[in-house]
Amino acid sequence: MNKFFLLLLPLCLFILGSCQDDDDNGTGMDTDPAELHAAFAEFDTDNVSITLSGNEVNIESNGLPNHTSPYWSNTTERSAVDPMGNTLVTEAAASNHPLFVAPTLTSFEDMAPGNIDDFNGSYSLTVPASPELASASSATGLGAIGIAVSGAMIYNDEEGPNVPLDNAVVSLDYTAAHTGPQSYHYHLETKAWSEDDDKLIGIIADGFFLYGRKCSATGTYPTDLDASGGHSSTTQHTTESEYHYHIQNDLFLGAYYILFPGDYQGTPNAIN
Repeated sequence: MNKFFLLLLPLCLFILGSCQDDDDNGTGMDTDPAELHAAFAEFDTDNVSITLSGNEVNIESNGLPNHTSPYWSNTTERSAVDPMGNTLVTEAAASNHPLFVAPTLTSFEDMAPGNIDDFNGSYSLTVPASPELASASSATGLGAIGIAVSGAMIYNDEEGPNVPLDNAVVSLDYTAAHTGPQSYHYHLETKAWSEDDDKLIGIIADGFFLYGRKCSATGTYPTDLDASGGHSSTTQHTTESEYHYHIQNDLFLGAYYILFPGDYQGTPNAIN
């Protein structure tokens, strides 16, 4: 009997060890270290810092874009009247910022108050390394709802509390962004680096990536998007299907495409 037990003991130990390897030392949970998603390599490293901490990704941005805009400091003074009737003056700088370009789609008269330089700050977002869809969607709010690959913030389709973007479109620069009240931010398709294509726009606060109007998997406009512009497919950053958002190919005011007019389909995290 003892000899039989001794013969079985190595086999039992082998089976036990194999089971522990498969289910992470008997806990039943997979604790393989998370990997940083390949899409994060697209973010500007001068303006955005991205670190992996356990199963979470910490994204830090200075809020500045890496491209030209008429909203960089320049030698032209301008003024704007706020909803309360106050005149807000943006003073002229001694010289033009190296990334300043003259306004084209907007004008100095129509531009929002403040320059990009005035909003240099710190923005932090922590998301799961592997985000999951929530049991129910949730509405976006005012302020930043995502961080773009340029370093600047992504906003929704409202200009203020229950105020549609319609009347503020005249203040947007060529890449559909303007300043205030907290940052330089985008509302519409970001033509500084994406126009009618599949390029990465940024990450939304629920951890899912936002891409341009076209799908990398098909080379054309996706036809299976949900109400938030999301679907599951491969992207230029993945070989396996995963959920992500797209700018929806629906015209706004006959000429524009809203970045993110829908609800969060995942669990949103605060951008502080």
